[in-house]
Amino acid sequence: QVQLVESGGGLVQAGDSLRLSCAASGRTFSTYTMGWFRQAPGREREFVAAINWSGGSTAYADSVKGRFTISRGNAKNTVYLQMNSLKPEDTAVYYCSRGPVFNTVVAGRGDYWGQGTQVTVSS
Repeated sequence: QVQLVESGGGLVQAGDSLRLSCAASGRTFSTYTMGWFRQAPGREREFVAAINWSGGSTAYADSVKGRFTISRGNAKNTVYLQMNSLKPEDTAVYYCSRGPVFNTVVAGRGDYWGQGTQVTVSS
């Protein structure tokens, strides 16, 4: 059974930075695409960013391009989301997801999901 555990969320002010981490169990982490999603209260879950198995391909939602950076450390079975210039509209629960196919993960159809970490940005 694969487990994904997010951490690094918190309460920050607009303009601040946070780095989220998602630690994955299992020995095949380096073969999977990883993605970050978020869900704000009363809203649908939305795609934030994804990174392929090697880190050579990434994708971002337009709303976070230029502010967020996804990266991975395969030796540590961890994917990261560096979030800079945070805005109140970034407030949400952030989830990581894993899947074998890049476009499938981007579409929100990963095969495993974490429990989420809360990010709150005050104005």
